[in-house]
Amino acid sequence: MVDAATPSRKDAGDGKAFYVTTPIYYVNDAPHIGHAYTTVAADVLARWHRQRGETVWFLTGTDEHGQKVMRSAEANGVSPRAWADRLVETAWKPVLSTIDASNDDFIRTTETRHTERVREFWNHLYDARQVYPGTYEGPYCVSCEEFKLPNELLDGEDGAKLCPIHGRPVEMLSETNYFFKLSAFTDKLLAYYEEHPEFVQPESARNEVVAFVKQGLQDLSITRSTFNWGIPVPWDDDHVLYVWIDALLNYVTAAGYRTDPLLFKRVWPADVHLVGKDILRFHAVIWPAMLMAAGLPLPRTVFAHGWLLVGGEKMSKTKLTGIAPSQIVDTFGSDAFRYYFLRAIQFGSDGSFSWEQISAIYTSELANGLGNLASRVAAMVGRYFGGTLPAPAAAGPAETALAERLAETVRIADEAMGGLRFHEALAAIDSFTDAVNGYLTEQEPWKVAKDDSPAARDRVATILYTAAESLRAISVLHNPVMPKSAAALWKELGAAETLGELDLQPLTNAGRWGLLPPGSVITKGEPLFPRIEEPDTK
Repeated sequence: MVDAATPSRKDAGDGKAFYVTTPIYYVNDAPHIGHAYTTVAADVLARWHRQRGETVWFLTGTDEHGQKVMRSAEANGVSPRAWADRLVETAWKPVLSTIDASNDDFIRTTETRHTERVREFWNHLYDARQVYPGTYEGPYCVSCEEFKLPNELLDGEDGAKLCPIHGRPVEMLSETNYFFKLSAFTDKLLAYYEEHPEFVQPESARNEVVAFVKQGLQDLSITRSTFNWGIPVPWDDDHVLYVWIDALLNYVTAAGYRTDPLLFKRVWPADVHLVGKDILRFHAVIWPAMLMAAGLPLPRTVFAHGWLLVGGEKMSKTKLTGIAPSQIVDTFGSDAFRYYFLRAIQFGSDGSFSWEQISAIYTSELANGLGNLASRVAAMVGRYFGGTLPAPAAAGPAETALAERLAETVRIADEAMGGLRFHEALAAIDSFTDAVNGYLTEQEPWKVAKDDSPAARDRVATILYTAAESLRAISVLHNPVMPKSAAALWKELGAAETLGELDLQPLTNAGRWGLLPPGSVITKGEPLFPRIEEPDTK
């Protein structure tokens, strides 16, 4: 994790930064792999854009107010603030290191830089008569921190009404609160969705949001008066702000809203908000309406990914399906963790986790695929050329075909990453890796090397240079996804001494052929993806 006070490597220049965010996560419990899945996706996207040479700002953080957090604290016999402090420092920040997140900032909604700006924002809308007092009665899900519509609820035992997301009974609440005139933005939002189809993605999420808004929006209760764990309402000390209209503002308060005009101009609007589909309406309906009311630009895209399922159920601590990221990372490593979730699941759709599947992908694509390729090339360069990369002779059809395929792989991967089709990008890279392994198998340099003639030696040199140059490109392509393994491969190729740091290699150069200089010292290091024992999942 990058410390909040430390600028990112490319935090310079006058251009608009590529700004990507995760949701900020509730501190009612420790993070599970569902949270890490979203954060890894954001991190890979941030690293990919950095590899393209762009200025990037990557934000994550924690949502620390509201009734859910308050009840978790009470159940553990501590104050909400003490509970939040404990969870952030012992669970949420450490998990970022576990999964190798490269966030530029970490926002907590209890920080002054956030709370004061939230009060200013809502005081401005109150003065602009976008907020009024009223009374609301209806079903409320504490886990969602959301009032539910009656037709959304499921039937439970003994006549209980259940939240469709959490499957828990809702509570009937009646409060005199303050309301945001959300209904006034129904037509404005529909017009915006029509003019900006990229605003809500994927298309299934966009269709859901449009259908919901077309039913007509109700004004939103934005304060609570039955508990006090929240940001105090600036014009009424008896109320605190509703947790969601506090939390959503983190995306601008962390970007310098009303505190750092230069940062805000360079960072806002966000390019991508990554969210789970269960919080899509907050981000695609309430959030843009808030920004419209305040006269602020809207984010470019809200992308809703699917749920991560275990045993066919949404990840949940209460149902004992919550798996800590460290349980997987301790067995397979952080790179394989990152690779697996974006390779195996189509981002935007629900996906299932299983130990058997991650083990199979680790073995076939990483250990037997990329890891074996790197090991074979280093071993043969060591055996036949004393560890010094030879200069290639004239390229034949096989080498030309591989160079052309590399250029196409980079194009496909870059386009897929831009569309958040992570699985397609990784499939293209894996397919190229397979092609290089196939090339070695077909060319059989170990057989050619048995001939002592200069022509045969030239041919072996060409084959091994081709394979090593392919690995040079693969390490650049995989650096955003598997930074540790890519760095180890870069070191084995001796590329740091001849080409510079891996992080500074432009992605556009990945597809250019012939960049790894002959004479580079190739060393065989530890296996990139060592064989593993079958994990004990009992």
